[in-house]
This record gives sequence, structure tokens and C-alpha cells, in this order.
Amino acid sequence: MAEIAYLQLTRVCNQTCRFCSNPETGHTIPLRRAKDWIDRFHERGYAGLILTGGEPTLHPDLARIIRHARRRGIPPRMITNGQRAGEPGFLESLHEAGLDHMHVSVYSHRPRVQGFLTGKADSLACITRTLDEARRLGMRVDINTVISRYNANHLSGLVRWILKQWPGIHHFVWNNLDPMMNRAAKNTDTIPKLRDLEVELFRAMSHLRASDRTFRVERVPLCFMTDFAECSTETRKIVKSEGRAIYFLDEKGIKVQDQKAFWSYGKAPRCSVCALEPVCAGLYEMDRYYSSDELCPVFVSREELVRRIVASDG
Repeated sequence: MAEIAYLQLTRVCNQTCRFCSNPETGHTIPLRRAKDWIDRFHERGYAGLILTGGEPTLHPDLARIIRHARRRGIPPRMITNGQRAGEPGFLESLHEAGLDHMHVSVYSHRPRVQGFLTGKADSLACITRTLDEARRLGMRVDINTVISRYNANHLSGLVRWILKQWPGIHHFVWNNLDPMMNRAAKNTDTIPKLRDLEVELFRAMSHLRASDRTFRVERVPLCFMTDFAECSTETRKIVKSEGRAIYFLDEKGIKVQDQKAFWSYGKAPRCSVCALEPVCAGLYEMDRYYSSDELCPVFVSREELVRRIVASDG
């Protein structure tokens, strides 16, 4: 099992995303405590560490935290909005400390949409500089995209734009919007319907597969991604019995998410006849924000799906 730990470094940010799950509180983890948590993750045998926020590039000791993780033998990654990382010399300093892999959050290749969703008009321009700098340094970059009502109709356009500009990028992650989290609960206009994203997500996944890229999808039930079911984050966790630990800078504290307690959402009566029901997480926030009327059982080989997941590398 390749279990990953997540460490929130700060709850300060330089964007105001309409669907932010961890908005600003002003809290920042002290360097000593960050090192202590890295030591604990090392002792518990976690294979990797993802530094997150807020916006981790705003932590004053980020390079020292990265260096400590490297010394402890836990390869660090960083999830960033790409606003500061493109500043001259900044990303290079992190790279020298031991960071060679980061996830950059991009929601749209349309500047106005990206600006609207993030509350920052020049968000896309900053991301472009960050991706250019990462390419210059030879760093691995994955793309994270939250699916919302405002980008659901051009997901494949974003993929094509990124691959044209930065063909060295090989992995993409889509997270269907979590309507329960903080700003999203206030900005309900951002919540998509499953049918809003179905066609464009299929086109985006098809294009990535045809171009020999990899991807993962979270909070999308398998009946809306049947041809790519092995790429569901939840299904992979269920089949491989994997979990993850997350340290939050709020009252949640440390959360360990395993396949039994966490990777299970709502299921409608019709789901009981679906061939993939045992390995499908179901519908997140069913009949509160996402409607079970959109669900439809599928009849494909579950055994073949499990075989593909077990045989895959990541």
C-alpha cells in the first residue's frame, strides 16, 4: 500500500476561491510542530507527504520543512495555487531544498472564469509563470481541478490547453465540488449537477488516455465514469484498502481516513442492482446537493475492473 500523509502548513491564502474547503483562519503551523508531524508520519510508515493549506508557499519556513521531509526519507509534494511560485527564484529555492513534485490547482483556461472562481483577476497569468518555471527546473507537475458549475462545460478545453502549452505534464486530478465545505456552502451557485459535467469529463478523460496520460477523479459516482472506473480515487482506495492521514490546522486535528469509514457516500435503492456497487463509493451528499435521480446502475465486469486496479502502479 502506498499511503500518503497530508500536512496543512497554513490557513493563509492569496486567493479567495468561491468553493474553498479550507478558507483563511490566520493559523500557521510552527516549524517545530511541522517537523514533529513529519517525524510521526515517518514512524508510521507513510510513503509520501503532501504539503497543503491554505497556500503553503506563504509559510515562512517552507523550504526548511521540505528539507526536513527529505532528510526523514518522506518524499514531499506541494499543492499550490501557483500565484507565488512563479516569482523569480522562489520555486528554485524550494527545488534546491528537495521539492521536485507539485500539484498546481487550475480551474479554467479562460482568464475570466479562472479569475471569477479564485477572486484574483491575474490568477491564470501567475499560474502560467509557475508552470514555465517548473518546466525550466525539470520538476514534475500534476494538475488539480475542482469541477464546478462554471467550468463543467469546458473541462476538455482546459486539458487540451495545458498539454499544448506544457506537454511534459502527465497527470491530472479532478475533484467534483464538495458543497459541504465552507465557502462552497455559501456560494451554492458553484455546485454542478452530474449531467453538467458528464460529457466534458468524458471528453477530457478520453483525450488524456489517447495521449498516454494518467488521471484520477474524486466524488464522481462510477455510473458517470464507467469507461474509466479504475481511475476513481475512492474505488481505488476501496479495492486496495488504502487510507490517508491529514493534519488540519483547525478543530479537526488529525484525521485518518480508511476505506471503511471514509470512502462511502450515499446509495439509492437502484444502486443495489449495479454490478459495480461493492466498489463504488456512491453519491456524495446524496439528495442534499446531488440528486439520486441522476444515478443509473451499470452492468459491466466488476472482476475486470478490480484486475485493472490491482495491476496498475499507482
